[in-house]
Amino acid sequence: MLSSVTARDYMTSAMITLKPDVDIVEAAQTLLEYRLSGAPVLDDHNRLIGYLSEKDCMHTVLSAVYNQDYGDLVRDRMSTDLKTAHPTDNITDLAERFLKDGVRMYPVLEKDVLVGIISRQSVLNAFCRISKTHPQ
Repeated sequence: MLSSVTARDYMTSAMITLKPDVDIVEAAQTLLEYRLSGAPVLDDHNRLIGYLSEKDCMHTVLSAVYNQDYGDLVRDRMSTDLKTAHPTDNITDLAERFLKDGVRMYPVLEKDVLVGIISRQSVLNAFCRISKTHPQ
């Protein structure tokens, strides 16, 4: 049954995004405020250009501790080698990709436009909902 479930069925389309010129401390505060492990970074034309994770922010923490340098911007620390999903991607395939890639979430792109986020929790949610309707 999971083979018929797609990213579109469980992705989050209401999402917090960041801009590349935002101060990294402000971006980290946004992640904390919304309890996010990361957020997509969009340019002025709302195109996906990166992803900032909590892990990316740790570099700034160390720079602040060792060099008293708090001046990083999102663009200085964001990941640009992005792994993305498509709304029609199958949840089963996404579960395999999550295991292989080791990421927590994928930005979901349709025709190069960010339309949502799919997370490992989304895949688990799909599994739990499907398993309730198909008990062993």
